[in-house]
Amino acid sequence: MNDEIAQPHDRLFKALMSHPETAGAFLRESLPPEVSRLLVPEPPQLVEGSFVEERLRPYYSDRLFQTATISGKPLLLYALLEHKSYEDERVGWQFHRGMYACMEQVTREDAQWRKLPAVLPLLLYHGQQEWRIPNEFMFLVDADEALRPWLLNFRFPVVDLGLTPNEQLSRHARLRAGLMALKYGTRDPQTQMDALEEIAAALVDAPEILLTVLLYLLTTFPNLDEEHVRQVVRRVNPQEEAEMMSQFAQDIIAKGKPEWLYAGEQKGRQEGEATMLTRQLQRRFGDLPAWASEKIAKAEPTVLEEWGLRILDATSIESVFSDPS
Repeated sequence: MNDEIAQPHDRLFKALMSHPETAGAFLRESLPPEVSRLLVPEPPQLVEGSFVEERLRPYYSDRLFQTATISGKPLLLYALLEHKSYEDERVGWQFHRGMYACMEQVTREDAQWRKLPAVLPLLLYHGQQEWRIPNEFMFLVDADEALRPWLLNFRFPVVDLGLTPNEQLSRHARLRAGLMALKYGTRDPQTQMDALEEIAAALVDAPEILLTVLLYLLTTFPNLDEEHVRQVVRRVNPQEEAEMMSQFAQDIIAKGKPEWLYAGEQKGRQEGEATMLTRQLQRRFGDLPAWASEKIAKAEPTVLEEWGLRILDATSIESVFSDPS
């Protein structure tokens, strides 16, 4: 799957998880009950940045949340969304690398650390096939049975949207509508169109994410046309039809070229990546010099993502922007 196809999944997942209450609902409903009962009632805080390797970003999105247990201990929750239409046997390795990067960042930010925070992984899967891979890291390790108690291992909850009935996706309206869209974003075109009415019904209770979900459907539902979009808008938010169905949007749908959306969203993506990178740099190095702000303002989103990864190992602000060659 190429990067252009994966980006819609990434955008919708991150849009949902960037809202504290929605992220909190997702985590509480997805984690094992014994873990959910330990969480403090306050919504989790989003930790900016990505810990997915660049070459794997077409296949995964990730979000890291910071919260605490009712006993006062810190807890990091590392959520992955897998974009592939089939399960990945190596997802445990991806979790291992991401969790290590999380802890590495913690130790870099606090050189006097004495205890590491717990990092709990969680997988959200929306592929066409049922998830059948064992949800523990040891599945990937070729070791004798007697060695297993002495080796690194961890388990991770798996939320398989394909196995979850639509009415049970979530009790939270915004999350239920978003997860329903994700669930059908990787299905065959006929199944997608059969589910459109149910997705629209879910959006009635969450009209604030109508535009976000419609943009996702336009890039993942190949048979969606202008009339389908109008029907959804009229069902969910009829007073906004004129604005949403602007001439530009009509051209995109009528000409059957949803890839045009990328051109319209490129600026927004650049601004979002630039804002995130600026905050990360300020947190690590303090106020930015003018030359750094200028570089960020002119850079493409993929370059901004690369610079964001370098922050983990950079010893100076100059090294973030230096040419690796």
